[in-house]
Parts: sequence; structure tokens; C-alpha cells
Amino acid sequence: MPRKGNVYVIDDDPAMRDSLDFLLDSSGFNVKVFESALAFLDALSAAESGCILSDVRMPGIDGIDLLKRLKALGSRLPVLIMTGHGDVPLAVEAMKLGAIDFIEKPFEDDRLIGMIEAALGQAERGAKTEAVAQDIAARVESLSPRERQVMDGLVAGLSNKVLARDFDISPRTIEVYRANVMTKMQASSLSELVRLAMRAGAIKD
Repeated sequence: MPRKGNVYVIDDDPAMRDSLDFLLDSSGFNVKVFESALAFLDALSAAESGCILSDVRMPGIDGIDLLKRLKALGSRLPVLIMTGHGDVPLAVEAMKLGAIDFIEKPFEDDRLIGMIEAALGQAERGAKTEAVAQDIAARVESLSPRERQVMDGLVAGLSNKVLARDFDISPRTIEVYRANVMTKMQASSLSELVRLAMRAGAIKD
């Protein structure tokens, strides 16, 4: 059976770590457990896509500090926070810092698994979105300076005739540049070119 994805469990309680390791592994996830946030942060550079399941109250770096550090490091791994009874204010603070959800101990196994599956789905969508954005940015980078100017003019709604006059070149030459822009940007229409330019940040919404 194919594995569902990576889950990085951070909890200073050995019994909780063992319990989560068994539960999540038997549910089809690839599980890696860490006894502290520091141990996880030391291994973060080697972490693959997945999600983080962390306790909020831990000695040293707690769940709140972990979120702050992950944010500073630019980590895109979604984080689920486990809280004890009465830790709702902490959970709210965690979500303000980027945690996507929290679950109170003791929790139902099925509910935790559902939350992890949702987090992994979000991570996968985020990775695909980032890959698409990088691909579009690379297309923009492939344009020559003049082609970039022509693209900027096209998405601004300028006609070939106006662009030719602005750049003091023939309309026929503008047509060649325009064709090159459409080919390199892999756009089949002007409206698609506009959408691609927006995704690349070349123009603002």
C-alpha cells in the first residue's frame, strides 16, 4: 500500500511519541518522531514535504517558539498543534503564527488522522502552486529585455502600432517580438499572457 505522506511528530513525552508513531504508521503515514523542537529544527534542512504535528507545551523551545522560528526560516510545512485542556488561548496564538489547526488532548484517533490528511493535502497543493509559480517566473526570465518590454506593453493593453511607435521600430518587428513572447511564455492568447504575467508578479492584480 502506498504511504500517505510524511508526518514529523514533536513531543517531549516518550509515551505520547510512541503512541503517535504506532497510530500514524499503522494508518499509512511515514512517521519521524522528535523529542524536542530543537531536534526537529536541526533536521529541518533534510525534511521532505509533509506536515508537522507538535505539542504546544515543551521545555526549551515550545510550540509557539517553534512556529516563530519556522516562519523566520520560510518553512512551508503545515503545522498542527496539540494542546492540553485549557490551552485554547495558546492554540489561538499558534494559529495567528501560522498553525493551520489544533487538536486538544485527549483526542480521537480518527479526528487526528483526518486533520493530518487535510494538512498533507494542503501541503501538496502548496508545493504544486509554488512549482507552477517558479516555472512561470523562469519563462519571464527567458525573455530578452526587448521582449520583456513588449510583454509589459501587451499586458498594459497597448497595440502593436503604439508599441512600434514607442520603441521606434516597425510594426512588423513588434509582431516578431510578440510571437517570441507568446512562444516563450507558452501563452495561446493575450488573456492567457495577462494571467501568466500576473502569476509571475510582472503586473499587479
